[in-house]
Amino acid sequence: MNHSVSEKLFAEAKSLMPGGVNSPVRAFGNVGATPPFIARAKGSHIYDVDGNDYVDYVGSWGPMMLGHAHDSVIKAVAETAQNGLSFGAPCGLESELAKLVMQLVPSIQMIRMVNSGTEATMSAIRAARGFTGRDKIIKFEGCYHGHSDSLLIKAGSGMLTTGKPSSKGVPADLAKYTLTLQYNDVAGVRETFNAIGDEIAGVIVEPVAGNMGVVPATQEFLQTLSGETRKHGALLIVDEVMTGFRVGIHCAQGLYGITPDLTTFGKIIGGGMPVGAYGGRLDVMQQIAPLGGIYQAGTLSGNPVAMAAGLATMRELSGNPEHYVRAERSTTTLLKGLKAAADEAGLPMTTNQVGSMGCVFFTPGPVTCFADVQKSDLELFRKYFLGMLDEGIYLAPSQFEAIFVSSAHTDDDIEKTIAAACKVLKSL
Repeated sequence: MNHSVSEKLFAEAKSLMPGGVNSPVRAFGNVGATPPFIARAKGSHIYDVDGNDYVDYVGSWGPMMLGHAHDSVIKAVAETAQNGLSFGAPCGLESELAKLVMQLVPSIQMIRMVNSGTEATMSAIRAARGFTGRDKIIKFEGCYHGHSDSLLIKAGSGMLTTGKPSSKGVPADLAKYTLTLQYNDVAGVRETFNAIGDEIAGVIVEPVAGNMGVVPATQEFLQTLSGETRKHGALLIVDEVMTGFRVGIHCAQGLYGITPDLTTFGKIIGGGMPVGAYGGRLDVMQQIAPLGGIYQAGTLSGNPVAMAAGLATMRELSGNPEHYVRAERSTTTLLKGLKAAADEAGLPMTTNQVGSMGCVFFTPGPVTCFADVQKSDLELFRKYFLGMLDEGIYLAPSQFEAIFVSSAHTDDDIEKTIAAACKVLKSL
């Protein structure tokens, strides 16, 4: 494929922005390539400035459950924009979206709209600390909850070792309040709560980890988190920024039958616009300003155009469950085809799937935690990624990201992708 215009634009961008991008993974540093600069998108395809056409499995990192530029979403955005882009004041669309989310997710008794998943998780952590009067939180290795200071922490060497910052600029004194345990490790959770349960404000967890590939939580693990937080007076925060309305219309908590104290949302509830939200128990949410002393604010929160995009997306999904059936069926077919192609080529591959989220790991597996993910052959993934890109298949440029399938992906898209994988994997 020709990428000459993208190469020129990337060279210019690198003189203007760190790494030439506004979010690090877009730089394609993990795969050693120039990122295609995207000109437009429709349905399951994206098109770059050089005129190349790709079947897209990134979907703006998850929100495009309906595919790109869905007619009803674009119509709602265009009509709303005619009346102004931002008010910094209340508008009725905020309440409409809030009511729909609360109707679909019974654990949400009150909700606050924000502008991103990072803002949602940061605010939920502050709410847990403010409500409990405690400072320590538990997160899990390989789970990503945005780039706020409290959550950019990696595991220490022992079960109760205080966290170490995984980014410069995060104070060590703040990091000590974040404990990082192994995902799906039930014994580790119980041991930690037995030791310091009265110091823990909350536990934050992705019910399906989506930033170490796709790694689902076990039912026992989630039930243990629910039981231990309840027993010790901590809050359970379920991060559904990625899974919310992606793995099902009632989210991962509906799929797994859990009732968190707080939930964070993003991605799909914005329909492609910058939207996040957090909500949950009434007694906790009533402590948020202006009702209580836990402060959080945002000029663009509840922006009318963003609310319109999210509301149109959510109405389409809630009114047409066939979107989920079609996307999940396509994901299953795709992953089976990719695994068969790897087997035929004699290459190790494990696939994980929850709904329309999937991942291939170049390791024999199984993959149930970050330590398992780290056994993946990253050089093999790099070659696979570049080969697939040349075949017109746009995947996330990292082994540690998900494949997102939309209801707009066709049987032809899936067949083309599997055929490309057969060709590329055989060459490796």
